[in-house]
Amino acid sequence: MYCAAEVLQLSLVNPLVQLPFGLAPALVAVVVRRWVTKEGFADAGLALRFRKNRRYFLMAWLGPLLFAVTGVAAAAAAGSRTTMTPWVTTPILMAMVIPLIPIYWGEEFGWTGYLRPRLFPDRPLLSVGATALIWAVWHYPLAFFGYVEFGNPLLGLLVWTVSILFQEVILAWLYQSTGSIWTASLAHAGNNMVLFLLVGQVLPDSTSMSITLVATIPLALAACWIVATGRLRAIQGKPLREADISGGFDAPSPDRPPAAGRVPRH
Repeated sequence: MYCAAEVLQLSLVNPLVQLPFGLAPALVAVVVRRWVTKEGFADAGLALRFRKNRRYFLMAWLGPLLFAVTGVAAAAAAGSRTTMTPWVTTPILMAMVIPLIPIYWGEEFGWTGYLRPRLFPDRPLLSVGATALIWAVWHYPLAFFGYVEFGNPLLGLLVWTVSILFQEVILAWLYQSTGSIWTASLAHAGNNMVLFLLVGQVLPDSTSMSITLVATIPLALAACWIVATGRLRAIQGKPLREADISGGFDAPSPDRPPAAGRVPRH
C-alpha cells in the first residue's frame, strides 16, 4: 500500500490499485483451505445459487441505492445542503457495481466466508464484531494514504469501524441466507460504489466524516432489524458442504433435524 501510494504515486481510489489489497484476504483463505487445514472448498459458498436466491441478489444490488436515498433524506431533514445533479449518474454507478464485484469478492471470501464462521461460531454477534474489527483494522492504513481523510483521525477511524460493523451484519446475513459469497460481494461493491459515492456527491459540503456518518444511518437501521428479528444465526457445528445446503448455511439443530438425504458430513 505504501509502495503504491508513495513510491509509485498511484491513487488508492483507483479500483485497479485496490485489486491486490482486495484479493489478499481471499488468497490467504485459499492457502489455508488448500494447504494448511486441507479442508477444501465445499463450504466456501462459491456457487452462485442465483435462481433460488434472486430476491437476495436483488436486495444486495438495490439495497445500497435505497440506503443512499435514506441517508441523504435524513441529512436533508437535518438541514444539510443537497444537490440533485449527481443522481443522474445513478444508472452508471449501478452498472459499474457488477464488473467490480471481483475486487470485493476477495474480501468477502476471506472475511465473511472463511474467517467469520470460524470466530465464535456459536455466538453470532461476537463473531460478526470480531470479524468487523479485523476488517476495519485492515482498512486503517487507507486513512493515511489519501483514500479517505479524517480531520480527527482517531474519531474518524472509530466511526469507520462502527460503520464496518453494521455492514458486516448485513453481509453475514446475506451469506447465511443464500449460501453464496456472491450476494455479500455484490452488496459490498454496492456500498462502496453507490452508497458512499452518492452520499458524497449529493451532499456537496460533506467531509469524509459526515459521509461516513450519513451512510451509517441506514446501515445501522438495517443491521439492527436483522439482529432484532433473529436473522443473524449461530453456526452450529462445522460448516456444511454445498451438497448439504438448501437456501443457505442452516445447520440442523435438536429442534430441526436434517432432512432426509442431506445429513451433514463431519
